[in-house]
Amino acid sequence: MNQKLKTLLQITPLKITIFVILVALALFLSDFQFLRLVELKTLDLRMASRGKIAPGDEIVIAAIDEQSVSELGRWPWPRTTIARLVDQLKKGGAKAVGFDIVFSEPDDNTNLKTINALAAEMKKNGISDSNVISLLAKKRTAADTDAILAASIHKAKNITLGYFFHFPRKGHEKDLAHITAQRIADNTARIENSRYAMINSTTDKPDDSYLPRAYAPEANISSLADAAQNGGYFNMMPDSDGSYRWSPLVIAFGNNYYSSLAVSLVHAYLDFPALSLNLEPYGAKNIGIGDILIPTNESGQLLINYRGPPRTFPHYSVADILKSSLPPETFTNKIVLVGATAVGIYDLRVTPFSSTYPGVEIHATVIDNILHQNFLTHSSFTHFMDICTIIFFGLAVGLLIPRLRPISGMITAFLMVAAFVAVNFFIFFRFNIWLNLVYPFVTMAMIYLGITIYHYFKEEREKKKIRGAFQYYLTASVINEMLKNPAKLKLGGDKKDLTVLFSDIRGFTTISEKLTPEALVALLNEYLTAMTNEVFQHDGLLDKYMGDAIMAVFGAPISQPDHAHRACLTALAMMKALRQLQKKWKDEGRPVFDIGIGINTGDMVVGNMGSEMRFDYTVMGDMVNLGSRLEGTNKEYGTNIIISEFTYEKVKGSICCRELDGVRVKGKIKPVKIYELLGEKKDEANFKDLIDAFAKGLARYREGKWDEAIAAFQCVLDIRPGDFVSTMYMERCKNLKEHPPAEPWDGVFVMTKK
Repeated sequence: MNQKLKTLLQITPLKITIFVILVALALFLSDFQFLRLVELKTLDLRMASRGKIAPGDEIVIAAIDEQSVSELGRWPWPRTTIARLVDQLKKGGAKAVGFDIVFSEPDDNTNLKTINALAAEMKKNGISDSNVISLLAKKRTAADTDAILAASIHKAKNITLGYFFHFPRKGHEKDLAHITAQRIADNTARIENSRYAMINSTTDKPDDSYLPRAYAPEANISSLADAAQNGGYFNMMPDSDGSYRWSPLVIAFGNNYYSSLAVSLVHAYLDFPALSLNLEPYGAKNIGIGDILIPTNESGQLLINYRGPPRTFPHYSVADILKSSLPPETFTNKIVLVGATAVGIYDLRVTPFSSTYPGVEIHATVIDNILHQNFLTHSSFTHFMDICTIIFFGLAVGLLIPRLRPISGMITAFLMVAAFVAVNFFIFFRFNIWLNLVYPFVTMAMIYLGITIYHYFKEEREKKKIRGAFQYYLTASVINEMLKNPAKLKLGGDKKDLTVLFSDIRGFTTISEKLTPEALVALLNEYLTAMTNEVFQHDGLLDKYMGDAIMAVFGAPISQPDHAHRACLTALAMMKALRQLQKKWKDEGRPVFDIGIGINTGDMVVGNMGSEMRFDYTVMGDMVNLGSRLEGTNKEYGTNIIISEFTYEKVKGSICCRELDGVRVKGKIKPVKIYELLGEKKDEANFKDLIDAFAKGLARYREGKWDEAIAAFQCVLDIRPGDFVSTMYMERCKNLKEHPPAEPWDGVFVMTKK
């Protein structure tokens, strides 16, 4: 017990590597805030290093800048000024106009208040002069700036009004207590035209808890909201460092979901195609605008792909627009965003390019990203890739550095880090994919530091320990591999593309009952010796004997690019050796048996499995199990060798096969095509007629043309009398003809046995 504990507690480079990787993964999955903040800064660095990228020419900004404030007066301006701006943009041919401004209160108009007060005083004093009343009515109409702006918006028919949502701050919920239920109801009615009308989901109850949920909307006054073409909120949500990197494209409020100003503007610009929000059990998946799919995170946020510093998009002063001093084509068929850029109004944000970035230009960037589908990719897939990168580069450093001298190790570690950073930047620049930079970097650095300290205090393991470990391995090839790589003398494995071969004796139990134990052992040993020789002849790894069954692996521990081909040649050689044994046993009066062989290729976990005291070098995984199932499938089809479609794809140029069926083996959901291994490609002439005729019958069978299929399979029997598979298909066709399958017919046969 003490020895086991001592062994368990002994520090090794691999344990250091695994420990650092596990800690890094734990911090990564828990979203450790400090390292996340550092990663966000590296994202800013990558974006800034990429430099300015020219946006499309669809978007211009009508800027409420210092010049406009100087010439038109301090902000906010009278609604008549805004109405003139709307009229001027409509005259200039703007396709869609969006206001990064909310008109939530009536215009503070002194003239209108005076006229209303005068009218009230006349009524109170009984003055009813029709001329005076008519004059007051005309003056009221001229002074009602909200009505004037509403009329301009209604006439333009291309206005998207912005608004915003209130969100309660944690611990400060009472700050919004003044917003009454009636006010919320009134404002909700005014933002109806920004609601996502189409909600798609693969489940009846999608999880919207990830979406930002608002307390109340702050909408435009009803006259303006009713006149506008549509609306959209302009809320932005900064990261923990105060920088704006994400744009929320959907906000939940009540029982509905609402679109942002950017999404609503694109929707209007594209002439209102179908607008949909796609939800999944994990939250938002994406947003659809016609044929455009906008990727979001589970919170419905788009990672903003900034095109450059401020003024990357064309800015035109509102003062110049109102003076008609710009070329006539400036706004033709454009999206015009009206927003503040003047420092005094303070609609400025922190972004990767600037700490004083106009908020209106963030909306412009999001619109450009959507129109050109130029998105930064940061999804669950990249999250998975980050995990793989942490593991891969961590293991690469942890497995490579212990084998090098100190100077070589330091240079190698530096080159690996430099290569990783360079590849990370390249992927970002070239493919717009945000892969984590900090965690793999920190993982490599900490593993290198840990192993360096370990080597400083402890010498490398003695070679005699490797010699003492030979007892754990069955073949010389495995032993040689362990000598090259001492770190493999630990539990665990690697995922590799391999080929596995299973063989089993048909009716072995019946045969064993007819023989004495001595005769049975002699027969079995003779058979296993012949089969094992063929595995070794083709450099396969004899994984294990399972009674009368054999399991062999190709492609490990020594890499073999042609492992699938080797496995097929082994199967053919095993059948040839068996035929010779059958003839010999028959001449000797001993029982004769047949075998089935199943072969499959794919990703498998290969390595040392077991306990610390005793383990085997073996393979595991679904693809291994499929190989075992294929061996048993021979019973259904009366064949000797069946390979999967995955093996077939690798050997179809060198091996001759016929497709047998598409089956769903026991314990699997996805169907797999299976093939009978007939011989090598050089012998194809012997099987061509058989393969062609059978393929024709199989095609008619899958088309549900039962009579034509039966006729085709009869042709196969003419070529190969007694072909079990063809006879079986003829019986299937007759049965299906009498009992037609349910639609749609996919031709897949479901295996009910192992």
